[in-house]
Amino acid sequence: MRLEHKRSRLVFHVKNLKLEWAIEPRYWRNPLIAVAGLFLLPLLIYSRPDYMTLLTTANIYAAIAIPLSWQMAGTGRLNFGPQFFVGIGGFTAALLSIHWGWGPWQTLGIVILTAACFGILISPLTVLAQGLYFSLITLVLPLIFLEITFVFADVFKGEAGLSGVINLINLGKIRITFLAACYISLVLMIIYLFIVDKIMRSRIGLYAAAINDDEVVAETCGLKIGRWKMICFVITSMMIAVGGWFFAHYYGTFAGTTYLPLNFMIKILLIVLIGGRGEIYGSIVGAYFVAFLEQALTALGPVHHIIFPLILLAMLFVLPEGLYGIYRRHKYREYYPTMRVRKRSI
Repeated sequence: MRLEHKRSRLVFHVKNLKLEWAIEPRYWRNPLIAVAGLFLLPLLIYSRPDYMTLLTTANIYAAIAIPLSWQMAGTGRLNFGPQFFVGIGGFTAALLSIHWGWGPWQTLGIVILTAACFGILISPLTVLAQGLYFSLITLVLPLIFLEITFVFADVFKGEAGLSGVINLINLGKIRITFLAACYISLVLMIIYLFIVDKIMRSRIGLYAAAINDDEVVAETCGLKIGRWKMICFVITSMMIAVGGWFFAHYYGTFAGTTYLPLNFMIKILLIVLIGGRGEIYGSIVGAYFVAFLEQALTALGPVHHIIFPLILLAMLFVLPEGLYGIYRRHKYREYYPTMRVRKRSI
């Protein structure tokens, strides 16, 4: 593989394959340095498996928040139930692993296919349900799923959850295994970042911007907004489900009481908002901040369950543009294509 950097993009040459990552002029070094820092960080905490687990969790939080940010822009709707597809991915992987003895790389394809089927069934809501109604429906879906895990406790094992899932990776030594799993989560996050970044700079990104700005104007201009919103919802739902797949195989267990309740949903949404609403790079900042802040506050004891959300809510008021907005004030660049429509006065 050969790396070539130009003024406005990075070019990766892999044999006869050529991949380009467009980055704004004069700013390609900063993302590259940040990625290099992320790959170096696991080596610095190699002796602490607990920190390694925390870092891995932060990577998966970001891998869920990145497609969710695209979904918000591409559908023009606020999804209050992204954990529904985390549950779909986790339970699908766990059931296949426990009952059929499938490994993580065997269950991955089925998880993506299952998420796609549920995404297709739910996607019409992005067209039929407007604004708050869509948010309320998506809020209820994971709660219904949680109740199902209790009703069919013989299948989902209720509150205890499913255990005995084949591990994501096992290299014999604990530290090396944790390190390898951490890098897998990091690579997954970077792949998601690359994919969504490319999409949001493409014609599809322009469609998402038009839908997000004004659906009526976009439809008047000839854009089939219903089709594009449904496609966006299905693809992002598949990406989010992979996060559940990772959790199931990484921890060797998966319980609906951990990932389906409202507290997990609030955490993911706060990651998106604190990082910067609609900012895919901000999702990474938000995920790391939330994961490490929550871990640091556990030293305070049970009271951290109260202090943690209060700090996050306070940040929404103090930094409405998110943590990444602080960086953008000094290094401004528009990641998403935008379409602004001005009304002419008659």
